[in-house]
Amino acid sequence: MDAAAAHADLFVHLRIVIGVVMGLSITRLLTGVARFVQHPARQRLYLVHFGWVLFLLLSIVHFWWFEFGLSRIEQWTFELYFFVICYAILFFFIATLLFPDAMEEFSGYADYFHARQRWFYGFLSCIFLVDLVDTALKGMEHFQSLGIEYPIRQIIFFILSLIAIAVRNRRYHFTFVAVGLIYQASWILRQFEIWS
Repeated sequence: MDAAAAHADLFVHLRIVIGVVMGLSITRLLTGVARFVQHPARQRLYLVHFGWVLFLLLSIVHFWWFEFGLSRIEQWTFELYFFVICYAILFFFIATLLFPDAMEEFSGYADYFHARQRWFYGFLSCIFLVDLVDTALKGMEHFQSLGIEYPIRQIIFFILSLIAIAVRNRRYHFTFVAVGLIYQASWILRQFEIWS
């Protein structure tokens, strides 16, 4: 088997593994959202929580699409493979934090979210930093093609996530998720020129 064929096989294998992890993440989020429809009186919707659910769904779809850029990597190592898998796993952990297996010990999603906000924002902050590394792995030409806005955006999201770990003010959390969701949608529309 020549090097090009081996590279293609490794990339297909990685895409399958990423697909499984991302599929589990999306399943977790969609199942959680479906519970609101199935049992609307059981748990009240909390806008901050639901906003992060939407943000994460959008981010997972974006991540999954963006990982096609990994085909640019010419030499795969176990370390690179492990790094990309761990990146995907971060999304799964966040999805399980947003929709836990049981909610009996909490009065609702507002109570639950703020009881677990350190874990949630800790994982979220990691995603913004890990994405910088993941983008650099696709080549510096690719990294630079995203412009100066990309690293600034990642650092700002990282800092705001770190602040959110400690801040209990719900207005901060609502503003963060609202602005983050609008910005994420705008970023995706501009990067992929959906309207052109």
